[in-house]
Amino acid sequence: MNDRQRVDVWMWRARLTKTRTAASQLVAAGNVRLMRGNLSRRLEKAATEVEIGDDIVFAGASPLKAVRILALPSRRGPPAEARALYRELDADE
Repeated sequence: MNDRQRVDVWMWRARLTKTRTAASQLVAAGNVRLMRGNLSRRLEKAATEVEIGDDIVFAGASPLKAVRILALPSRRGPPAEARALYRELDADE
């Protein structure tokens, strides 16, 4: 299995968006930030690759939502399977 995945594909398979197009539009609108290590950047392209351990922040959400990637799925599974792909982060983390 690949150790990286496009952010729009990951968001769709993790059921954070209803469609892959919606995920792409969220990224294109500048509402998604990627935090890897000590670096944080706003994503501009849906083709940006994410990996296990990355944090994704959804700036357009109210309240602000942040998740840590725990796994890279090979398919869009049922909701219970999708919830196992990430962990929501508290404001303290």
